[in-house]
Amino acid sequence: MSLAPDIRPAPVSLADAFWYWLKLGFISFGGPAGQIALMHTELVEKRRWISEQRFLHALNYCMLLPGPEATQLAVYIGWLMHKARGGIMAGVLFVLPSLLLLMLLSWIYLAYGSMPVVAGILYGIKPAIVAIVLAAAWRIGTRSLKNRTLVGIAIAAFLAIAVFKLPFPLIVLAAAVIGALGGRLLPAHFQVGGKHAGSHASYGLALIDDDTPTPEHASFTWRRLARVGAAWAVLGLGAWLLIAQQFGAAGTLAQMGWFFTKAAMMTFGGAYAVLPYVYQGGVEHYQWLTAAQMIDGLALGETTPGPLIMIVAFVGFMGAGTAGALVAAYFTFLPSFIFILAGGPLVESTRDNVRMTAPLTAISAAVVGVIVSLAVFFGKHVFLAGAQPDWVAIAISAGACVALFRYQAGTIKLIAACALAGLVLSYWHG
Repeated sequence: MSLAPDIRPAPVSLADAFWYWLKLGFISFGGPAGQIALMHTELVEKRRWISEQRFLHALNYCMLLPGPEATQLAVYIGWLMHKARGGIMAGVLFVLPSLLLLMLLSWIYLAYGSMPVVAGILYGIKPAIVAIVLAAAWRIGTRSLKNRTLVGIAIAAFLAIAVFKLPFPLIVLAAAVIGALGGRLLPAHFQVGGKHAGSHASYGLALIDDDTPTPEHASFTWRRLARVGAAWAVLGLGAWLLIAQQFGAAGTLAQMGWFFTKAAMMTFGGAYAVLPYVYQGGVEHYQWLTAAQMIDGLALGETTPGPLIMIVAFVGFMGAGTAGALVAAYFTFLPSFIFILAGGPLVESTRDNVRMTAPLTAISAAVVGVIVSLAVFFGKHVFLAGAQPDWVAIAISAGACVALFRYQAGTIKLIAACALAGLVLSYWHG
């Protein structure tokens, strides 16, 4: 697909874009970093649909929003190229394969999860998940904790959720308040962290280049904002009211719609950051699934392409079958589409204003502490599930940590290796 650098690519049809986004949905393994890298390689370097600078500009905007940033980046680029229909198409195709695969795996898990083969595979994957969560905390921490103030916020968040059992929304709110005050009193301590550094290299003329004017449909107008807001009211509130009418406002599906909408609004820092909140609601409050099933679901989620936050489909499936999975995914991802279609120009205009971004910087710091608490929680249930510590699981997790931190092993290869190890060990001991 590479073109001569001095030749601008031909306009891309909606059909060509359709096949690219569908392909991406099936191959987007490796979490947000891997998914963003895939898009950069294909869209910036090879196809040159968008320039390096415009790609990074879009990415930095998406990182300021709650929700899965890779999904939002796909929506953003699709929207920039083909208006609202292009953004919706890109986002749906990016997440659809993950949703369908996870629903299939959820059914297999319920039907055959007690079989020795499946149990052995999960036995090897679950210790790897502890290592993967720790690696996520390290990755976000090195990006977000730029000074002692932010490190202190991360430690306080860890203690708040792990020791004092405070709810995740309260921790996010407290961090936002601290950031808002800090942005005024100590602005140097709350400079925006987490921007993806780039060389702004030129790979040749791009279809949407650095000097390409912003298309009319991407310009901010109050009328357009009101129109998208009205669509959100119909698609969000209207869908929830329909579910409540059909199945009862206190029914499981209505509860899921409201709960996962709230979860979507607090997904700062990626899926690992919001998983403690999903655990608190899905396991402790609503009891849609058990703690052990939650860990198994995360293990399954790591084996599928697409955003890891799709783990909500597993939670929904455990609580209400196929309908629960669809409701959980719908209400989790709907805000991401609305944020891009409605707020792009408005948010971009304020992203370099420290007073506007300081609350998000503080939230990003708190997220690191929350993710570490998630690793501790998983470790407790994986390593200390029986009367004695499971030293084999500890050894698998330690090996996975070495592979991730020392050799930067890919997530899929790591999970496959640990699954094989778990299968062999389960038959050996069985």
